[in-house]
Amino acid sequence: MTWLFYALVSAVAAALTAILAKLGLEGVPSTLATALRTVIVVCFAWVVVFASNEHRALGLVSRRSLIYLILSGVATAVSWLAYFRALQLAPASRVAPIDKLSLPLTIVLAMLWLGEPVGWRAATGVALMTLGALLTLR
Repeated sequence: MTWLFYALVSAVAAALTAILAKLGLEGVPSTLATALRTVIVVCFAWVVVFASNEHRALGLVSRRSLIYLILSGVATAVSWLAYFRALQLAPASRVAPIDKLSLPLTIVLAMLWLGEPVGWRAATGVALMTLGALLTLR
């Protein structure tokens, strides 16, 4: 399967995340809800790691990779905590588009930090994504 397949699965799962989280937040503090969800994510991920025998590569993870993965984990935690709190305070239809500003931000950061090229089509897409997200504000 190609990267596009997995990217589409990710997009569908992310969309379901917003709706299911909004439903699950009723009467539950957002931080507690995030912690509960995180336990499920951790368990599910480790089941997949062992099912695919990837646990054997654990000793091969470099210190550099480990540091970046830890930082990525911290960024994920901050993102999830803020996302769940935003969902608790506003409708999912308003929160999700603003959260998806991560798409144009990722492209800009990939260009600046990773040196990835951004042509006129990608730049136009970034502008349109940003405009689209901003148009959802009332």
